[in-house]
Amino acid sequence: MKATAELQVVPIGQGVSVRGEITRVMALLKTCDFIVEPHASGTNIEGELADILAAVAAIHEMLHREGCVRLLSYLKIETRTDKVPTLAGKRL
Repeated sequence: MKATAELQVVPIGQGVSVRGEITRVMALLKTCDFIVEPHASGTNIEGELADILAAVAAIHEMLHREGCVRLLSYLKIETRTDKVPTLAGKRL
């Protein structure tokens, strides 16, 4: 099932800058078969729903393995039955 999503990953307790963690998150997302569009407060994703959910799990596993003790992720997902959801269809 195709889906669009917005993902925000928030490492907690990592100090003021989380640039390193988010850079690694983006690198992981770019290895997936997704359309990925980063923005100021998160990342828009287009792909298969199961793959998006698996990527979020992989992000948590990777950052915890690398020493991040606490993570918060906010995930908004859209699926449709009347047509295939796309990020291009969301642009104003």
